[in-house]
Amino acid sequence: MPSIRATCVDIKAAAGSRYVRLAACAAAVALLAGCSGASQTTTAAPNAARLAHAKTAITGTTPASAWGPVAAPAGPRTSCTSVVHIGDSTSDGLVLPAYQPDPNLRIAAQYRRVGVTNFIPEVSGARSIYETWHGFPNGYTVAQQQIQHGYRGCWVIALGTNDAADVAVGSAMSMPARIKEMMTLIGDEPVMWVNVITLLSSGPYAESNMRAWNRDLLQACSQFPTMRVYDWAAAAQPSWFINDGIHYTPYGYAQRSRLIANGLAAAFPASQSASGLLSVSGTRAIGSGGSCLVQ
Repeated sequence: MPSIRATCVDIKAAAGSRYVRLAACAAAVALLAGCSGASQTTTAAPNAARLAHAKTAITGTTPASAWGPVAAPAGPRTSCTSVVHIGDSTSDGLVLPAYQPDPNLRIAAQYRRVGVTNFIPEVSGARSIYETWHGFPNGYTVAQQQIQHGYRGCWVIALGTNDAADVAVGSAMSMPARIKEMMTLIGDEPVMWVNVITLLSSGPYAESNMRAWNRDLLQACSQFPTMRVYDWAAAAQPSWFINDGIHYTPYGYAQRSRLIANGLAAAFPASQSASGLLSVSGTRAIGSGGSCLVQ
C-alpha cells in the first residue's frame, strides 16, 4: 500500500499545505487504501482474505452535522510536542480527507488540541511490523527511516491487526518478537501503542487473535518503561464499524481520532517530561498492581 509520508510538519503554521499533500495521496491510495495484511518471505494472511477484510469504504448516511460534539474541547495536554503516527488501514480514516472531510475531526487537529505541534503521519494500508506488501515498507522499516533521519520524539504505533492475522496463519515472527523489535529500535523514546479489536469470530482477523496481541502488548510493558498501551479495544463501539468488522465509519474514525489523542495526553501528560519517564505514573492504571494500559 502507498505510504502516506510527510516530513515533520508544523501543524500550527502549515496545516493547509499538509492537507493538500494528503489529498493528493488520497487518489493514489483510493484504489488499494484499505488493504489489511502483508506478504514477504514469510507466511502472511491469505491475499484474498486480506483484500476482503481490509477494503475500507465510507459508509453510513448520518451527516457529520448531526453527530453532535465529536471534537472534544480543550482539556488535558501532552508533553509530546512531536509525534510519529505509524498505522495500517485502520488509520486511513484518521488522516485522509476522502474518509473524513472535516479537518477538525481528523487526527492532526486532535493531536494539535492536546499539544502536539509536529505531526508525522506514516499510514499505509496492509502494514504490519514484519511483513511487507508489494514493496511498501513495513512498520519496522518506517520507524528505522525516521530514526535515521534524526527524529527524536514520541511515537504512536497503531499496528497489530495485520500482525495478529499473519501470526495466526503461521508467520515466522511471533507477536512478542514483533513488539520487542519495535521497542528496541525506538529505544527510550515515549511510545504509545493502540491496541486492536475486530468484530469477527473466525479467520485470521478473528477477535480472539486480536486479544492475543493485546495481551502480548501488556506483557511487554514490564521490559520497556516508556511504553504505554491505549485501550482502544475497550472504547470502540460495534456501531462504529463498517460491515467488514475491521474498519470504521466516518463517525467511528472521528471518535478514534479524538480518543487516541486523549490517550496520548493521559499516557504522557504535560505535567510529566516525555523524555524522563521511569514508571507508569501519569496514566490511568488498570488493576491493583498498576499497568501501562491507558483509558
